[in-house]
Amino acid sequence: MKKIINPWSNKEGYNCFGCSKKNTSGLQMDFYEDGDEIVSVWKPQPQFQGWIDTLHGGIQAVLLDEICAWAILRKLQTTGVTSKMETRYMKAVSTNDAFLTLRATIQEVKRNLVVIEGRLYNAAGELCTKAICTYFTFSQDKVKEEMAFMGCEVEEKEVKQINC
Repeated sequence: MKKIINPWSNKEGYNCFGCSKKNTSGLQMDFYEDGDEIVSVWKPQPQFQGWIDTLHGGIQAVLLDEICAWAILRKLQTTGVTSKMETRYMKAVSTNDAFLTLRATIQEVKRNLVVIEGRLYNAAGELCTKAICTYFTFSQDKVKEEMAFMGCEVEEKEVKQINC
């Protein structure tokens, strides 16, 4: 497994709620490539709860939407926007869990529409939430011109364990 380098981390004005380290109110997610999957390990915080000690469903949706976006970023070397997201909440997620694991896999590519499955697991490895996201992707030329996107790379060294 290799850590994905955020191509926008040093771009002025970059303040993504999902992945910017500079957004102190955000989720500050990191991402890793593990074969065909994109992985993120994230520590739930009490400020993201809905009900007492329960991770808000909207935050779960953001986590899943973000990891699906990173699957496109890394695997297809482009970006896009969420067109549709179907989320299935199967088990409550505790904000007291030591960590959550998210995984995303591209399921289908049809021209500029990409379908990704995202999954959220609790610390016990139980599947809690699943989302199928459909993204409208941009051409690589467009993201180079308009977003100065030159690619999404990984660090050279392998990561054996992810700490959050």
